[in-house]
Amino acid sequence: MRKLFLIAMCLSLWAPTALAQSNCSKYYPMVEGASMTYTSYDRKGKEDSTVEYKVVDVQNQGGETKATMSMEMKPKKGGALTSSYELICRENVVIIDFKSLMNQQMLGQFGNAEVDITGHDIELPNDLEVGQELADANVTVSGSMGGAFNVNMTVEQINRKVEKKESVNTSAGTFDCYVIYSDTKTKMMVANQTFSSRVWLAEDVGIVQQESYNKNGKLMGSMKLTSFSK
Repeated sequence: MRKLFLIAMCLSLWAPTALAQSNCSKYYPMVEGASMTYTSYDRKGKEDSTVEYKVVDVQNQGGETKATMSMEMKPKKGGALTSSYELICRENVVIIDFKSLMNQQMLGQFGNAEVDITGHDIELPNDLEVGQELADANVTVSGSMGGAFNVNMTVEQINRKVEKKESVNTSAGTFDCYVIYSDTKTKMMVANQTFSSRVWLAEDVGIVQQESYNKNGKLMGSMKLTSFSK
């Protein structure tokens, strides 16, 4: 269950993109009905799960474009995870709701506790360049389960930067990408975990590849684009 928790969290942090059909966004989906499928692999390169994203709703209002995305991850051994989150495109920047760092399965671990979720949204500007530093993102879940037992969980995405440009090949094709690096720190009760990620992001396509590494820099898992449609 802990492994699924980390996979789902990492996927939420790098909410994938579809074919951009809006002048507001180069990388994130703003077209209702767009869908994309990814295959996830474990550290040994064996298929671990498939993940499907869909744009289920798009609204334009007050100079903003807002899209609602759904996610369904199907592990090879069963126990599907589902989630949804919002993307907002505003003034040449795409903003991902910080609550997308969580999902219902993650929050379900807190049982019936009343929790408060706060944080700083994930931002990705349309204009990327090598060496560019991107704003940090974080989310904190806090509350009480009654008595002396308190809920306290924090997820931070830090050291976000555009490392380089690189061509990458998947079964869906060959793409020219920006490679974006970040570190993720999680703290849940008394347990702490740190891992890093790299994402290969292509204009008009979105994420085509993602890799996650442990604190020693060893590969924990990867994800590649299998198909997309609009």
